[in-house]
Amino acid sequence: MPPISTEESPVIAPPVRVGALEPLSIPVFRMLWSTWLIANVCMWMNDVAAAWMMTTLNNSPIWVALVQSASTLPVFLLGLPSGALADILDRRRWLVVTQFWLAGTAIVLCGAIALDMITAPLLLLLTFANGIGLAMRWPVFSAIVPELVPRTHLPAALGLNGIAMNASRIIGPLVAGLLIASAGSIWVFALNAVLSVVSGFVVLRWQREHTPNPLGRERLISAMRVGVQFVWQSQRMRAVLLRVAIFFLHSTALLALLPLLAVGLKGGDAGTFTLLLAAMGAGAIVAVLLLPRLRQAMGRDALVLRGACVQAAATAVMSVAPNAWVAVPAMFMGGMAWITTANSLSVSAQLSLPNWVRARGMATYQMAIMGASAFGAALWGQVATISSLRTSLLIATVSGVLMMLLALRFVNDPQDEDDVSPAHEGWASGPPATRPDEEGRVVITIEYHIDPARTEAFKRVMEETRRVRLSQGAIEWALLHHVSEPSRFVEQIVDESWTEHLRRFGRATAADITLRERRLAFHVGEGAPVVNRFIVQR
Repeated sequence: MPPISTEESPVIAPPVRVGALEPLSIPVFRMLWSTWLIANVCMWMNDVAAAWMMTTLNNSPIWVALVQSASTLPVFLLGLPSGALADILDRRRWLVVTQFWLAGTAIVLCGAIALDMITAPLLLLLTFANGIGLAMRWPVFSAIVPELVPRTHLPAALGLNGIAMNASRIIGPLVAGLLIASAGSIWVFALNAVLSVVSGFVVLRWQREHTPNPLGRERLISAMRVGVQFVWQSQRMRAVLLRVAIFFLHSTALLALLPLLAVGLKGGDAGTFTLLLAAMGAGAIVAVLLLPRLRQAMGRDALVLRGACVQAAATAVMSVAPNAWVAVPAMFMGGMAWITTANSLSVSAQLSLPNWVRARGMATYQMAIMGASAFGAALWGQVATISSLRTSLLIATVSGVLMMLLALRFVNDPQDEDDVSPAHEGWASGPPATRPDEEGRVVITIEYHIDPARTEAFKRVMEETRRVRLSQGAIEWALLHHVSEPSRFVEQIVDESWTEHLRRFGRATAADITLRERRLAFHVGEGAPVVNRFIVQR
């Protein structure tokens, strides 16, 4: 048996309890968190003003619900390209660009209102344009957070992002409601433009050094392909995406139809709508402060299931609530359930993503949320149109709980966490330092000699290897077995080009080194497994 690397894999420290507010002691995180808070205040101000304006232009349930769809659909359509660009480009500059885009959209909307040109279709179009800015902003901010805090602080940091999101759910609607009642909707969008510009200049103060990849920028299409491959090969990411899509498909029924529910309550008006949103945001903030204890008391799947059940119960209560005295506590509990479920799934996704693909991975996560929200808003709005608000919400309640139970039962989410920190050392032999003269696809073969009695165990390890090779960007993988020599196996990997071959080595993590040692433990040949590299002739 050849010598196996004696270098120890990084030791993963036991869970450390970190206070809910502790990440704010880090100055850079505090600065960007404040920017995130302002950005989300703008988002909620825009959504509230647009939804309320739509009730004055066309109060049909489907048109009101389509405001939510127009806001969230761009994230579903553009999330992956945006995530790829956030992984390729300077993240600081990209974040600044998104803020100025949102400011420009708000200015155009102000002009349309001032010139009395606003119509229901135009409002949806400009809401969609605002959603494009959100689609560009969210993946890059999500990828930045793990750069700013230690791994042990990540759940608390994401919880604070939830506080920013839900504090904005209170502040945004309150400010929007006051401006709509006192001065008109145009001033809501004007304030959005000012705050977006200010946030952009604050981000410009961040002294982040962008380190260009020595292999050059990835091509956008290739970067998107690799991002999709990583998510598809990750069992945890697939489970997380299914769970978050199910949750938001059903929970969005309440938010999408909330303006009509508010009007239907006794004495309901724009102030009632604002109060209900504020109650939901307050519930979410309280839940974030309790999350460290909840995570210690319950596992991730238990938190997700109970959060989905409480959210469903809140939706059911809202479907029959006669007045604000009943509706406000229901929205408060719904907010607690919302942030508990979303935070549990977001932490699970973040911890499974290495930095090189983090923005793309979180973009797919956000695509699942927004795609489910956009489809859900249109779906439950249509159900309410052909039946009633109560029927639509009750169907969403029952369906949401049943589908989450099925997802938790039949789609496994591994509880073990791999070490996704970069593997700077540990490979027995990397690719040659000199670049070949020829261009074309690269075929790599690695020859193993194993004990035939251990074939099945070796195949299981190689199945894990297949997922890792493909998740890192390989375009093909196969395991060949010699027909006359049962002990001889050949692993075959195909990379898109020599540059992509080098990139794949640079994407290796500490967990990949551990997997490599498990593969080598099966090899009984003389010396290390033989590695050959070929260029496919054109």
